[in-house]
Amino acid sequence: MARRPGFSVRLKLTLSYAGFLMLAGVLLLAVVWVFLLRYIPYHVPYTPGGFVPSRNVLIRTFLPRAAAALVFLLVFGLLGGWILAGRMLAPLTRITDAARMAANGSLSHRIRMEGPGDEFRELADVFDAMLDQLESHVTEQQRFAANASHELRTPLAISRALLDVARSGPTRDQGEVLERLHNVNTRAIDLTEALLVLSRSERRSFTREPVDLSLVAEEATETLLPLAERRRITLDVTGETTRAAGSPTLLLRMATNLVQNAIVHNLPDGGTVTVHTETRDGASVLWVENTGPPLAPALIPTLTEPFQRGTERVRTDEHAGVGLGLAIVHSIVRAHDGALDLTPRPAGGLLATVRLPATGPGAEAAYFPAWKS
Repeated sequence: MARRPGFSVRLKLTLSYAGFLMLAGVLLLAVVWVFLLRYIPYHVPYTPGGFVPSRNVLIRTFLPRAAAALVFLLVFGLLGGWILAGRMLAPLTRITDAARMAANGSLSHRIRMEGPGDEFRELADVFDAMLDQLESHVTEQQRFAANASHELRTPLAISRALLDVARSGPTRDQGEVLERLHNVNTRAIDLTEALLVLSRSERRSFTREPVDLSLVAEEATETLLPLAERRRITLDVTGETTRAAGSPTLLLRMATNLVQNAIVHNLPDGGTVTVHTETRDGASVLWVENTGPPLAPALIPTLTEPFQRGTERVRTDEHAGVGLGLAIVHSIVRAHDGALDLTPRPAGGLLATVRLPATGPGAEAAYFPAWKS
């Protein structure tokens, strides 16, 4: 945005220093006049004992030298003020250069200002912390975009290959080709919807409403009951009324992803999934526990990364997923100011615990002050 030209801060500070110095000089001269010269008469009679200067003589002698002193103070104030202002504003110049580099796309530069903890040092430290977060977010978004592009390219390439096969081989079973195209298209749609949900939760573009996590857990398990029956997995839902606040749609997606993940990555036959809700230590807790093969502790932190399906976990072609299940859960939990804890079970399988701010009598005002209005 174009702005009209104006004085620099350094020039303003210089003029301020010189102005205050001149004001101090004028006040000093005024003190001399008020408390000294005014008491000396204009004409002093001649005395044989010596010469006594009159006020006229003192004024003629004093004023030129006072004017010279004021001129010296003006020059000294301007020169000294310019130097002092430059030294004081030097840290601000470093911060401005770093901000300009960040505006041009370079987020790796850091100020790392040394010296005592003053206002400029605090501003530089805050700016460095902001650059750290921006660089981390940009790197994460770039990696996510690259992974998403790769994942979306695969079903599109498969669809094109199937269409080429169908066009080059008219005698091929069209029903089989259509079925495979339908499966590939369904997976692409699921991936796109998962990306949209993940983006929405990260932006926190939702309205918080009262939600009962026990009802959310029941709805999620009822939806996935056919999948559990096909895999001979036993679903067990327990718990009590657990009040939280957030987006009902996103929280349902969170619970559905947890239960679906627990069903898919389970024992091939005869496994169990336990879903439980409770209020514990002032937090609304939803945990999902499943049987399955043992998980290496080093694998756990990677499970919430986008497109990290966990190579050591049991997967089948029936439900390979899109690699965003736990990533979406983690994003939704974080958007609701909660915490997600993944713990491998000693006997095999995983325990996923979600903690959200609890609501209830008096708790709503504590966690969501806007509800009081």
